[in-house]
Amino acid sequence: MALSVRHFVRLKLRLTANGLRAQTWRVVLFVVGAVLAACAAVVGYAAFAAPGLLEERRAAEVLLPLGGAAIVLGWLFLPLVFFGVDESLDPARFALLPLPRRTLIKGLLAAALVGVPAVATFAATLGMVHSAARLGGAGAAVVELAGVIVGLVLCAAVSRAVTSAFATALRSRRARDLATVLLAATAALLGPLQLAALAGAQHADWDRVGGVADVVAWTPLGAPYSMGLDLVAGRAWAVPVKLALVLASIGLLLRWWSATVERAMIGTAANARPRQRAATNRKPVAQLVPRWLPRNRFGALAAREVRYWWRETRRRASLITFTVVGVFLPTFAAIAGGGTAAPTGMLALVGALAAISLANQFGFDGSACAANLVAGVPGRVELASRVAGFSAYAGPALLGIALVAGLVTGRPQSIPVLAGTLLAAYGVGLAIVLPVSVRAAYALPDTVNPFAMSSGGGLAKGLLGLGALLGAALATAPLQLCAHLLGDVWLWIGPPIAVGYGVGAFALGLRLAGPMLDRRGPELLATVSAAQ
Repeated sequence: MALSVRHFVRLKLRLTANGLRAQTWRVVLFVVGAVLAACAAVVGYAAFAAPGLLEERRAAEVLLPLGGAAIVLGWLFLPLVFFGVDESLDPARFALLPLPRRTLIKGLLAAALVGVPAVATFAATLGMVHSAARLGGAGAAVVELAGVIVGLVLCAAVSRAVTSAFATALRSRRARDLATVLLAATAALLGPLQLAALAGAQHADWDRVGGVADVVAWTPLGAPYSMGLDLVAGRAWAVPVKLALVLASIGLLLRWWSATVERAMIGTAANARPRQRAATNRKPVAQLVPRWLPRNRFGALAAREVRYWWRETRRRASLITFTVVGVFLPTFAAIAGGGTAAPTGMLALVGALAAISLANQFGFDGSACAANLVAGVPGRVELASRVAGFSAYAGPALLGIALVAGLVTGRPQSIPVLAGTLLAAYGVGLAIVLPVSVRAAYALPDTVNPFAMSSGGGLAKGLLGLGALLGAALATAPLQLCAHLLGDVWLWIGPPIAVGYGVGAFALGLRLAGPMLDRRGPELLATVSAAQ
């Protein structure tokens, strides 16, 4: 019997259903995700249907292409930073099966369209069909419906192609390669560009916004969502041209994805090359533990974390995306605000964003965290060493972000205050995520894709991240209030106060999470070792 797309869909549904059995937390997360997706779908449908209900064709010509482009960029941007991709069908598990690449790609693409995000996106974009029907009748509605369907396929294709390519690049330990950095920068720029577009729209220059929408409508991002409006405006010739443009883009994305999927199926063994190390007289401890770490249990564990964060693909993906997003978010916030004030509020979110990488720190290890549990490592030492290993990369990145933000705003004298704000938010974020990492850990699928999530895992990652961001924003509000009230005086007294605030918050979080880890060690091991 020939394998078809429906077999992949049935397998995806079966694996999802099996993953929800006897896993109460997964069922709860699935229900919460479905409810949130339904709310987002209703809001999106209402927003896209509003121009048709008001019979405002020009408003539709602006909203539909820009909204559609934002949806496509969201499918590309959010999996890289927050939610990951649901890879219940791991391509590596099909490596031993005699499947043509075309069949595999079609099946995986169809499986990607069977899920809560795809259904919610399709339901939201049906509002565009409603607008097209009100403005141009049944013919325009049919054309817009075809565009919405093609746009959904484009969303799934761009998301899987980019995450698969990024995963393939990160599989190598040579993360300094220019291709990886450029790919991470391109992915992280998409979200800030949306913020910049929204900030530009607030200046009420609608003629310029309309011009941008007209250009976006002829790009693969907005073309599928503007085809019905072309029929309404009497430009029937534009419909096949835009359809061909989108289909060609999907074809190129699928071709790119098929190349990276094949390398993912082969695995890392094919790319491994024997390396010869020069003979050295250094002792083993001196080779493994950096000089800036003490020669004790804490130093050994911290040195291990330093190596893991640089060499393990999931961790390295978090580092690269955080660094790029952390640089561009304050930059665009400063540009949108005219560059007259330092974006302290945005920096608080960036500092918390750094701590989010540790929200599921034990999930990275899986069953390997049993070694420290058997050795009887105290919870405080375990958590402190993990924070130290991660901070070896996050700390310099935060200081660099403060430097860039100070130079962009034209106030280099505020760089120490900005650095203090970042470190305070980072400390508060650690105080939030350390207990969460013990209580709300979840297992990660065994795959080479660093962005892969099991069913429910993507929502768990997103909720933990949003909770940490909100908590850090509220906890650092007193510092921002002091900066506003004291003015230039805060430039002198602010940095040490902010750093002390963050250190105190981290110490409190460590004091709470350490004994919690001692009590819940076996339960935590069982949770992160669960079969996916």
